[in-house]
Amino acid sequence: MAADKQTKLLAKQLFKLSVVNGEVSADRVAGVLGWIEKTQPRHPLALLQVYHRYIVNEVAKSRAVVEHAGDVTGATLASIEAAMTKKYSRKVTAVAKPNAALLAGVRVRIGSDIYESSVAGQLAALSASV
Repeated sequence: MAADKQTKLLAKQLFKLSVVNGEVSADRVAGVLGWIEKTQPRHPLALLQVYHRYIVNEVAKSRAVVEHAGDVTGATLASIEAAMTKKYSRKVTAVAKPNAALLAGVRVRIGSDIYESSVAGQLAALSASV
């Protein structure tokens, strides 16, 4: 069932209650889920789906997924964390994820933003320009 306007509005309000100082609070999320279970609002499944989408998007904004072809050191991850924390003005945590398709280099994904410095990306750009 698709969420109606009231359900989306309630999900957004519950999401705002779940964020403290720009970060999702696990305690607040638990409180919201407890409230939903206790009160059984209209269309609870649709409400939970919309609320979940908001939470996932917010968490993704503070998580840098660093895809790499070769080895990545802890110092490199710390450097990426520091640079992205400064750029986005919020705490960003870097997580390494191997990706052999990159050939060499890295791709950093934060939310919907992608920063790429890989051979595969350069070859794709070169192919598109020809």
